[in-house]
Amino acid sequence: MMWIVRLALRRPYTFVVFALLILILGIFSIESMPTDIFPNINIPIVTVVWGYSGLSPEQMSNRIVTVSERAMTTTVNDIEHIESQSFNGIAVIKVFFQPRVNIANSVAQVTSVNQAIVRQMPPGSLPPFIIQYNASSVPVIQLGMAGQGLDEQRLFDLAQNTVRLALATVEGAQSPYPYGGKQRQISTRCRPRASRRPTSSTPSTRKMS
Repeated sequence: MMWIVRLALRRPYTFVVFALLILILGIFSIESMPTDIFPNINIPIVTVVWGYSGLSPEQMSNRIVTVSERAMTTTVNDIEHIESQSFNGIAVIKVFFQPRVNIANSVAQVTSVNQAIVRQMPPGSLPPFIIQYNASSVPVIQLGMAGQGLDEQRLFDLAQNTVRLALATVEGAQSPYPYGGKQRQISTRCRPRASRRPTSSTPSTRKMS
């Protein structure tokens, strides 16, 4: 390392010019460097959110999560591992891919395979929400709702139809689907064996001449 010191002592102006050049290039780089509060970071994670009202966490795990995970592991490429969480009527599956995977193709494969297995799910199941995980999807604010005298159905209706609509008008805000609570359900009871009253009809005759 002594040769650097000797060279600096013999050529001081050269090192002064190098120092000024580094200073000028540093200032230019700082001014021209793009900044973003949510930079585009490649995170190879895809989230699959299933919803089916009325099922317990155990039923969501056995009847929906198991079928979806088995289908994705046999169809989707470059999966590293899968994690899942089951709640009342909601199941969240996180699919972790290899670091150098083409995430666009992975999202397409996950979407197609989960739409294809909807027929194997309980009757009335809808296709899941497919969400690509990135830095901009990290929740910034989490809002919880509680109210005295309000049941879970009314709290869910307020969060879905009032609070979520009010937040949708905020510029740059993304309001996700509310978690928890219970959706309003309507039960209809039919009596198929109930007798029908016979309807009397008078036959009409028509004479052709």
